[in-house]
Amino acid sequence: MLSKRLAEVDRTRCVACGACVQECPKGAVRIMNGCFARIQKEICVGCGKCAKICPAGCIDVKDREGRR
Repeated sequence: MLSKRLAEVDRTRCVACGACVQECPKGAVRIMNGCFARIQKEICVGCGKCAKICPAGCIDVKDREGRR
């Protein structure tokens, strides 16, 4: 069962530092092509740890409802 919350990355602000990858307890974050972080929606539990550690402030945790 999916959580009610989901982390999302603003790719235009992401600096691909990898802090979120290290912090995610579920391994739901990957750096894509060395350019930006990507959240795997099927794994993310919406805990917000990645958002708290992000130095660029480009990750938000939002309600999953209404998203695909």
